[in-house]
Amino acid sequence: MASATKMSFHKQLFLQLIAFSWVMALCFIGYQYIREKEYKSEFLSAQLQQYNSHLLAAVEDGESYEEYIASHEKPFDDLRVTLIALSGSVVYDNTISADSLDNHRSRPEIADALQHGSGYHIGRQSASDGREYFYSATRGKRVIVRTAIPYSNTLNDLLEADWSFLVVMISIALAMSVIAYFTTRKLGKDIERVNHYEAEQEKNRIKRQLTNNINHELKTPVASIQVCLETLLSGISLSDEKRQELVERCYMHNERLRRLLGDVSLITRLEDGSSLISREKVIINEIITEIAEELSIMPDSERLTLHADFNNEVAVIGNSFLIGSIFRNLTENAIAYSEGKNIYISLLENNDKACRIRFEDDGKGVKHEQLPHLFERFYRVDKGRSRQKGGTGLGLAIVKHAVQFHGGAITATNRPGGGLRFDFTLSKGNKG
Repeated sequence: MASATKMSFHKQLFLQLIAFSWVMALCFIGYQYIREKEYKSEFLSAQLQQYNSHLLAAVEDGESYEEYIASHEKPFDDLRVTLIALSGSVVYDNTISADSLDNHRSRPEIADALQHGSGYHIGRQSASDGREYFYSATRGKRVIVRTAIPYSNTLNDLLEADWSFLVVMISIALAMSVIAYFTTRKLGKDIERVNHYEAEQEKNRIKRQLTNNINHELKTPVASIQVCLETLLSGISLSDEKRQELVERCYMHNERLRRLLGDVSLITRLEDGSSLISREKVIINEIITEIAEELSIMPDSERLTLHADFNNEVAVIGNSFLIGSIFRNLTENAIAYSEGKNIYISLLENNDKACRIRFEDDGKGVKHEQLPHLFERFYRVDKGRSRQKGGTGLGLAIVKHAVQFHGGAITATNRPGGGLRFDFTLSKGNKG
């Protein structure tokens, strides 16, 4: 189990580091790809802008644009040249009759040229001849010169991003993956070793604390039993009533010892051997019915009235004894300390995965600062009164462990109308 946990931790750390490395690499590749595409587009546009500017200068000097286009070398073969008035109407096009062309003012590159002096647009299909062009436009004083290159294999190659950096980045990411694997394996082992050491230290501390608490709890009943037995064995003349009282006192303290050892054994089983505890289908409604019947035959001084709000059958896969101990310990706690008259058990939520249950009484509750300590072992709100009631101080600790064993959690709050309220969940679980 320890090895599996260690590998799981190492794998988790490794995958997180790998995911981070590859996300960073992919983000850089994406950014670099977009940036290089923009750079190449801007470089291509700059070449066309240079031609446009020379043509505009010739036109401004009074030279015929047709003669200039015919006599001067073009930067690209199949270069389409269009002159457009500032109003957007086409004045001249070297490939298509200008009369057949509509107003170009709304074209993206023309709109940019009118606003900023120049502009380009990548990969738009021409409405006049259906071909896809790369456009670049430059504004002059009276006209706009727009040049366009039809898309071809040569142009695609020119605009295509250089993927050599991709090979470099993938190589770096792979190298980081290998380094990360060995680094996280060693780091994972070191962290697991530290965690295991700390867990063992904490476990030993809890065991020492539990042992000390048990020794403390055992002193009073053992001392009382010893005093009673010494008195009975001393030969002192005692009345029958006094002898009976001493025997009953021995029995009471012995019963308390028996319950204490039983509770300690149960908590130990929950902590150290939970995988050995059997599970089966448990109907919670039946447990509540049993508790109601047990309450009905108790003496009037200890009897509380149970009000259950369980409209539907609630079944979980768990341990019947442990689930019963949750309700019985909460009930015994209410009887011993609440000073109330009623217990309320209600079903707050019930679905395929879990059920949520509320257990509350109408007693006096506890002080707010005591609520976080209620589930601690041997914690007592009123220590003297708790011992008089025969409690072991482990009841609510058992409740918490039993709820956790069934995949749930429990909280304690003071009820608005007075008394204690316990809300807890039980996972439906799977048999086996």
